[in-house]
Amino acid sequence: MISTAEAAAHPLASRLITATEAHGGEAIETSRDILAKLSGKDNPQTVLGVFRQFDTSLSLIDRSVSDIWLVAQALRDPGNLGTMLRTGDAVGAGGLILIDDSVDPFSVESVRASMGALFTQRIAQARWAEFILWLRQGPGQLVGTSLRTDIDYQSVRYAAPTFILAGNEAQGLPADYELACDLLVKMPMRGKADSLNVAVATAVMAYEVLNQRR
Repeated sequence: MISTAEAAAHPLASRLITATEAHGGEAIETSRDILAKLSGKDNPQTVLGVFRQFDTSLSLIDRSVSDIWLVAQALRDPGNLGTMLRTGDAVGAGGLILIDDSVDPFSVESVRASMGALFTQRIAQARWAEFILWLRQGPGQLVGTSLRTDIDYQSVRYAAPTFILAGNEAQGLPADYELACDLLVKMPMRGKADSLNVAVATAVMAYEVLNQRR
């Protein structure tokens, strides 16, 4: 935990410092200039938390902890990643699995966009071949979102656990990845746009699966 001397004197910050040190952490006082450099913001908060980066090994995922999992292939935008983590938290998903070369989930932009959901959602990173091998070793329905299908996303019943797979923002899912899915679905598009933002589409899917579970 890093804070300014002025912030450390505040009762709430004082309790945070005590709790941090009680759990083996370290509390450091510094200047606003240093906080600005660490946070990447010109007008930073007066208290900053520094955490060890999580282990993102796919083998650490326990699919039994949730009926909903989010999977993103070649995700590029940190804002989309943060929004997907927040959606996962909202629907009670187990976490987000990033496939292939995706945006860094621990970048400043991604962490900020997650609004704390980074700490409630398990994050894993893997190549496609590793993910498919892991998925088929246990229960799990892989549902891909695609424009290349006529199946409406509300016309089917989803099996638990459901792994909702979304593709790259610009390219969507590769054709061979779609072939590996148990099910391909799409959402109706009534306007002139040909697709939804990937994070929005994932949220729509996640809430449909959640609604079927309730």
